Amino acid sequence: VCWAEAGGSIGTGERFGLIRFGSRVDVFLPLTATPRVAVGQTAVGGETVLAEFGGVAGTPLVRVS
Repeated sequence: VCWAEAGGSIGTGERFGLIRFGSRVDVFLPLTATPRVAVGQTAVGGETVLAEFGGVAGTPLVRVS
């Protein structure tokens, strides 16, 4: 279920939807993104960093609440 609107922006750490029944989700990334997870890796919502978008290579991205 996604409550974000098409064309809108989403900030770092902002929730934009939820996965019902915890089954599966497809994540589409732009070609310029750098994936930070491996195929088959278990990801934890709100904790696991899936990809980096821009920034300087080697600089860790952190979530600020």
